[in-house]
Amino acid sequence: MESYKREFIQFLEEAGVLKFGDFTAKSGRKIPYFINAGDIKTGDQICKLGEFYAKAYFEKIGKKRTVLYGPAYKGIPIAVSAAVALAKDGLDVPFFFNRKEEKDHGEGGVFVGYKPQPGEEIVIVEDVITAGTAIRESMDILSSLEGVSVAAAFVMVDRREKGKTEKSAMAEISDQFGFPVYSVVDVYDIIEYLEQDGKNRENVERIKNYLAVNGAK
Repeated sequence: MESYKREFIQFLEEAGVLKFGDFTAKSGRKIPYFINAGDIKTGDQICKLGEFYAKAYFEKIGKKRTVLYGPAYKGIPIAVSAAVALAKDGLDVPFFFNRKEEKDHGEGGVFVGYKPQPGEEIVIVEDVITAGTAIRESMDILSSLEGVSVAAAFVMVDRREKGKTEKSAMAEISDQFGFPVYSVVDVYDIIEYLEQDGKNRENVERIKNYLAVNGAK
């Protein structure tokens, strides 16, 4: 495993973002582990998270200027921190996010921050993809913007689960909307990381059993 992947998983675990137990995903599936960007609580943590997203951005997109979109609520601090990290490395990109409820006073509207202009490309930054539900919701929201397109989406972890078909949710999103979805790490990286310590044997077994049923083919 690449060193940055190990560092990222260790960061997620130490920050309390990566948890093990019994959880219910947005898709409704019962899952043995959970990735929750909402547990990022300090300036240092959100700074580091943004740096990992920036590394992934430069690796996949390079120095191309796009517009970052962070879906409410967990995507908002990710978009902000990633934009800061990109700027520190010489790429100043605008960002925006949505409100859960459209504002009917003041400036109004559903979006906050930069207003994408016709011809510009958007990059969605999210925490995880399970069945692709959140990305599809984002695409519905972004459809109100005229003349813009989505270039890619970035998530912390690819859970490598099947979506509505036997394909992974990330592959389905790419097929449906025509843009790639990238992740910093995937669940098999997490398994490899956990297997380095025998005390994680039970968690590894539960995740493998879960993937045997819900994993993408």
